[in-house]
Amino acid sequence: MTNSVSRTKTRLTVLVKFVFLFMAGLIFISTALAQETENNEVELQDKAIKVYLDVSPYSEDHIKREIAFVNYVRDRKQAQVYIMLTTQRTGSGGTENTIFFIGQKNLTGKNDTLKYVSQQSDTEEIMRDGIVKVLKAGLIQYVAKTPLFKDISISYKKKSEIEKVKDKWNYWVFNIGSNGFFNGQESSKSFSINSSLSADRITPDWKISLRLSTDYNENRYSFGDYSAKIVRRSHDFNSLIVKSLGSHWSAGFFGSVESSIYSNTKIGFNAAPALEYDLFPYSESTRREFRFLYRLGYANIHYEEETIFDKLNDHLFMESLSATFVVKEKWGSVTTSLRGSHYFHDFSKNHLGLNSNLNLRLFQGFSINLFGSVSLVNDQLGLRKSDYSTEDILLNRKELSTSYTYFAMIGLNYQFGSIFSNVVNPRFGSSGRGRTMIISN
Repeated sequence: MTNSVSRTKTRLTVLVKFVFLFMAGLIFISTALAQETENNEVELQDKAIKVYLDVSPYSEDHIKREIAFVNYVRDRKQAQVYIMLTTQRTGSGGTENTIFFIGQKNLTGKNDTLKYVSQQSDTEEIMRDGIVKVLKAGLIQYVAKTPLFKDISISYKKKSEIEKVKDKWNYWVFNIGSNGFFNGQESSKSFSINSSLSADRITPDWKISLRLSTDYNENRYSFGDYSAKIVRRSHDFNSLIVKSLGSHWSAGFFGSVESSIYSNTKIGFNAAPALEYDLFPYSESTRREFRFLYRLGYANIHYEEETIFDKLNDHLFMESLSATFVVKEKWGSVTTSLRGSHYFHDFSKNHLGLNSNLNLRLFQGFSINLFGSVSLVNDQLGLRKSDYSTEDILLNRKELSTSYTYFAMIGLNYQFGSIFSNVVNPRFGSSGRGRTMIISN
């Protein structure tokens, strides 16, 4: 019995020693691997070019995973290469992605511009992979001057000669869509449906856009003995035809037919020839625009109810002039538009509107976003003559008289810490960067 116990203790001692040595070995190996990973990361930070990405957040993580031979930094001033991506809609409903590579610091003056065009039917994965492919091609000229280039391989997949395909649709693109929304609780319910049909044809010389849409919105409210139902219907057809007159000029025509309960319009017809001048060539529209648009229009409107001017229909002539300025640079972007209009029968019936959106990076890690719009309103010719009920006012069922409108928004963001942002960690989703919601009664 004593020998058996002694043998058991001996085996336990051997087992404990084995486990201890095994764990010590694991710790040593993991430490060595961690040190190697850390050394590799330090090597990357020391030798790889520093890149700042100015792209949409949804594709940033994907780019970092697929392009691991550069250093991603959080502040543009720390970067050797600033990458900015801008987008424009194509005539077929796809997206033209323009990618600007701007050299900074020791790479100043080494700039490039590449484009990738995605189709409307492309999935998000196809679009992201296409952008990554173009990014890799654009970065090669910078990476070629670093020690990491020895680990880069370039391949070419030869394809058969591409045959020129005749477009049987002659650049026409059609779209049919419908959306429905439902929500509710014990005291309120809402339902809305909107449908649309569009046809577009866009070429370098012509731009034709035709759109037909209809909207129905219904809201029901119930509080004790009180109940209310608000219905809004609107139907409209809009057309735009534009002819290119060179790199700075365009001529076009706006036309529309509309019906809206909210704005007291049984049916309204609008037609307006227009002329536009862009101070910059249209080919630079992905970076900057300064457009002046003049319209001379006619409107024939039949009202649902008699207006405050004792009218059931109107024949109106008007003109408008707008100026739109857009610039996208490393320091941010600015979009500002000023528009003024008036009716010829009474110049006091006019409208002046200004809206602006500024996204500025003022200094390292600090950015500010500003949006604001303001309008001086003196052209509400369709206001109802009848009295407005309390429900009309509180529930915004009908257009109300006003001499001005405004909206403003401001956002501030300051980020500090490590300048490197190479690591992508998808665990727990984005909960670590989520918002905190506080609910109180």
